[in-house]
Amino acid sequence: MTTEPTAVIHDIGYRHYDGPRLGRGNATMALAVQSLRGTFGLGRAIRAKIMPLLLIAIMFMPVVVSIGVMAVAKERILPYPQYMVFMQAVIAVFLAAQSPYLVAPDLRFRVLPLYLSRPLTVTDYVVAKLSALTVALFLLTAVPLTVMFIGELLVDLPGGARTGDYLASIGGSVVSAVLLASIGVVLASLTPRRGLGVASVIAFYMFTAAVSGMFNGILSSTGHDSLAPWALLLNPFFLTDAVQSGLFGTDPSVGDGYPAGLWTCLILLAEVAVAVSGILLRYRKAAA
Repeated sequence: MTTEPTAVIHDIGYRHYDGPRLGRGNATMALAVQSLRGTFGLGRAIRAKIMPLLLIAIMFMPVVVSIGVMAVAKERILPYPQYMVFMQAVIAVFLAAQSPYLVAPDLRFRVLPLYLSRPLTVTDYVVAKLSALTVALFLLTAVPLTVMFIGELLVDLPGGARTGDYLASIGGSVVSAVLLASIGVVLASLTPRRGLGVASVIAFYMFTAAVSGMFNGILSSTGHDSLAPWALLLNPFFLTDAVQSGLFGTDPSVGDGYPAGLWTCLILLAEVAVAVSGILLRYRKAAA
């Protein structure tokens, strides 16, 4: 008796890829670009676009008012170097909303091993996510500043444009973006739940803002004027403002000023190093 074969091979159209393989660098860049697009809601559902667009609109409101006042009253009302501190609450909300989006889904659904199968490494993955959030935060502050600078050039105020202040504020935006992105990613990566990630970033900002202001007021009122400026550095926005002031010579956003520029730079570098080390440890553990 003969038996007929029961197994059947179906051709469902898959073809082997014989083209060039671009390697780790291009894979990292692709992941970074995709993540950057996602922070502004591009390529996502409509509801994911609402928050970024709303925050961007709020970031532009002071700029529009400032340009209007410059055009009508010929006066400057919004200094470039203080813009970031003035809008810190909006930037913090953007950071809290987008940091968990970048990292929480991959942790929650445990797809990180798929990224790391090849050719990406843990370091490549972390670099891509940090780069995406850094660029997003930079654009959030630098684009409104640039629009305000262009408006000032068009209005042609007496005394000329404040080119030095504008360039210093752009440098401060870079410093701020690096620090805030490091903090946001390390906090958001501690939990796979996006809601908890949002809450952790918001809680961190509110805690540091409250504690820095409280300690600064207590030290000033008790006669410890030399220690009071150090308390302000607990707030990451004041820390980046202090670095901006020390590196580029801009006026501080607070009247009493900050400690020496070298110390503020060292503190900022130490915070970034600790945050990035924490992110790498977290993802090496997750990948294992």
